[in-house]
Amino acid sequence: MGSAPVEVILTLNVPEPLSSAVERFPYPVKVVRNVAPRGFGANHNTAYRQAKGEWFCVMNPDIRISQDPFPILMKEISGLRGAVIAPAVLTMDGRIEDSTRHFPTLLSLARKMAGLGDGRYPFHLGDATFVADWVGGMFMFFRSESFAAAGGFDEAFFLYYEDVDLCMRLGLAGQRVLACPKAQVFHDARRASRRNLQYMRWHAYSMIRYFRKYGLQPGKTVRA
Repeated sequence: MGSAPVEVILTLNVPEPLSSAVERFPYPVKVVRNVAPRGFGANHNTAYRQAKGEWFCVMNPDIRISQDPFPILMKEISGLRGAVIAPAVLTMDGRIEDSTRHFPTLLSLARKMAGLGDGRYPFHLGDATFVADWVGGMFMFFRSESFAAAGGFDEAFFLYYEDVDLCMRLGLAGQRVLACPKAQVFHDARRASRRNLQYMRWHAYSMIRYFRKYGLQPGKTVRA
């Protein structure tokens, strides 16, 4: 992030060795070791409470960065008065992932199951920043005050839909969710919910919780 100070809060959700000593990094790294596994939202809310500064970035450990995305993200979120912004997320072979989407509805989920679309916004790398319904939780760059004002992630979602829910609440509060194709990161995704039965259950439970919270056509209630 240029000359701006950076602090990394690394959460180990299960006991595991670090791949390298934190002292080797050119910025302070605080390691949080959980006694028992916690959900996505709970972990990031805890990290936020320990963080300092104007900005707060949620980043999965499987994100890979080849060029610093933060200067352009800070410029775009400031110029467009956004609450959260995300770069284009690419697969390791350079394809654009489905990390920027319209809010899910029963119709959109049915279309996805039928192979008729996954609700993503169509864009090209380098396009202008635009307002989106929601951006994926693998990389979300927040104004700290916006994250706090929204109450952070809803910890009732253990895994999946936390990002959709938070973007919904930001939209309902009149805050902008932005997608920035001018910045890119890579995602070495494992897609566990497509192979692991437990992850599939979590995905289904979170989806049901989301529709119970917002109704069957939640996307129609939001205005950017």
